[in-house]
Amino acid sequence: MLNVTAIETFYGPSQALFGVDLSVQAGEMMALMGRNGMGKTTTIRSIFGLTPPRRGSITFELQELHRLPSYRIAQAGLGLVPEGRRCFANLSVRENLLVTARSGRWNLARVESLFPRLAERRQQMANTLSGGEQQMLAIGRALMTNPSLLVLDEATEGLAPVIRQEIWAAIRALKAEGQSTLIVDKSLAELLPVADRCTILEKGRTVWTGEPGALDDTIRDRYLGV
Repeated sequence: MLNVTAIETFYGPSQALFGVDLSVQAGEMMALMGRNGMGKTTTIRSIFGLTPPRRGSITFELQELHRLPSYRIAQAGLGLVPEGRRCFANLSVRENLLVTARSGRWNLARVESLFPRLAERRQQMANTLSGGEQQMLAIGRALMTNPSLLVLDEATEGLAPVIRQEIWAAIRALKAEGQSTLIVDKSLAELLPVADRCTILEKGRTVWTGEPGALDDTIRDRYLGV
């Protein structure tokens, strides 16, 4: 479905990615892992054309993405929940959801069923929501685009435990219905049980890819430990 091959991405003269390889199959939940600063968010920015790679290729359902503008990449069927939520502050919850809506199985009723808190706050302005509610809104907004591939960048970071569990419950529900997903999260305890495969980055390079069951203590300590 998604194939990222040997991409090299720069911020000005500074190179951040050194040949990252990554793939996501249809119906798969792929975990992108690594310590802070190892290139996970830069990889996602590269996929969405926000920081285009200088070398390598990115294809999605056989379409070349790496030379397209970001809006065309979104139109191709990728939905992004960015790090930091970034809701439209001056719009209501309902308006945030409807402004991105495209036809498909995800509609306002389904999103509100997945996140009942959003139904309760339908007319509330986004900037008055709690951080956790804003994260639910960001996920719901991405789902309203009816993406073929959903990309979640640190969807539970910095949230209260009860909110984190609600979001993980929603992620498990998405997995159960076969939503293709690329997910970044630091919480291995919740991430590994939902992941079909994992890719680990170290200093801007892909260093390991495999199923969660093959992720032994040696690999964890070397690439994911503090």
